[in-house]
This record gives sequence, C-alpha cells and structure tokens, in this order.
Amino acid sequence: MKNIIDKKTNLFIVLAGIFLTNALLAELIGFKIFSLESSLGFNPAQINLLGDWVLDFNLTAGVVLWPVVFITTDIINEYFGKQGVKKISYLTVIFIAFAFIVLVVVTKLEPAQFWLDINSTDAQGRDFDISYAFNKVLLQGSYIIIGSLVAFLVGQLLDVYVFHKLRKITGNKHLWVRATGSTLVSQLVDSFVVLFIAFYLLAPADGQWTVAQVISVGIINYIYKFVVALVLTPLLYIAHFLIDNYLGREKSEELIEEAADSSESFF
Repeated sequence: MKNIIDKKTNLFIVLAGIFLTNALLAELIGFKIFSLESSLGFNPAQINLLGDWVLDFNLTAGVVLWPVVFITTDIINEYFGKQGVKKISYLTVIFIAFAFIVLVVVTKLEPAQFWLDINSTDAQGRDFDISYAFNKVLLQGSYIIIGSLVAFLVGQLLDVYVFHKLRKITGNKHLWVRATGSTLVSQLVDSFVVLFIAFYLLAPADGQWTVAQVISVGIINYIYKFVVALVLTPLLYIAHFLIDNYLGREKSEELIEEAADSSESFF
C-alpha cells in the first residue's frame, strides 16, 4: 500500500515539475515575437481579417512551451482531477507572480561600474548599455502579466470542467476527444482574454489596440494552438501508457475514476 501511495505522490511531483517549469519559462520568454513562417522557411501568410488588418503568424515565443503545459494539464486532469489541476494552477500563478516581483527588484539594483565597462560595446564595436538592455528585456513582459495570469486561471478551470464533461460522454474510451476537446475550448477563451486585458483594457492610451485588432490577433493565435493541439495528441497516449505501466493498470484505473468522481463542478 505504501508503495502505491509513494508512486502516486511521485507521479504528481513529476507532472507538477514539468507543468511549473514550462509555464514559468513560457511567461519569461513570452515577450519575444517570432515569425512562424520565416522560422519554417515559408513566406508570410498575409491573412486579411476584419477590415484592414493583414496578419502573419507572428507569435510569442511562449507558444513553444505552452503546448507542453496543455498536455500536462490533461494528464493531471485524467489522474488527479479538478483538485489536482486547481492545486498546481494556483501554485503556478503564485510562483510566476513571485518571479516577476524578483525581476522588478533586481532591475532596480545599481549596476557595478566594472560590469558596465566590460560590456560597453556590442559585437560590432558599437556603444552598448547592458544595464538598459538587461532591464528592457526582463521587464518587457511585465505589463501583460495580469492579463496572462487571469487568462491562464480561467483557461485551466474551463479545461478541467470541459474535460470531465466530455469524459461522461466518452467514458474511459477516446482520450483524445476529452483531452483535445477541453484544450480547444479552454484555449479559445485564453487566446482572447489575455489580449483583451493586456492590450485593450489595461494598455496605455498610446499603445491600446482596437477591438478588431484584439479579435484578429486572437484568431491567429488560436489557429496555431488548434493545430498544435491536434498534432501533439499522440503524446497523450504515450504518457498514458507510461503512467499505466508505472502505477499498474488497476491502480491507474482507480485514480482515473476517483478523479472523475471529484470533478463535477466548474469551481
């Protein structure tokens, strides 16, 4: 019995570690915008949406890691239910907020003169202010942190709710339906909430987006997340297979049933 309890605890620790690490890193690197088309060697998509907005797949670097968070959420959902997802989601919000507080504090520290001197030029020999660059890079994503965390929490709660509603329909079969379906619904909300809060509701007047721009960029982001969710579906089955072998088929099914029984409500 003790061995089973230890395995369950170890499983949650590993999943929580994967979840926390990727969520935190995604927030920290999220301020970089990259061109998906150029990275893959294609020409810009030039998609016309809502009037004059012509958009390409220019995405935050955080989307490289968020799919891992989505998959881990579904695995935690499957084996630990609503309480498991809520626990790790609330901890993640606390840790991300703490990380950004630390970033703000360290950027206020007075830089040592020798550090400025040895980093006074770039690779081309041009004058370079490393202290300014350090502060600019670390703080660039801080103004969207509120929108990001609100969207994250809403998305997580919606994910776990939809996941178990779909499980009532599918039973133990068709993992891909409840996992992919819950991700697609939750990320539809997440894609627009973060943009609306960060770039419309809380943005300074000179940097405020229009509602049309929020919707257009949200659609582009969601298209990417939709495709990635489908492509990564096989990883869910691989993870399910490994966990079932680790816990044992009987204990694995017991955990899944307990998770389903305790995850009826949204909150």
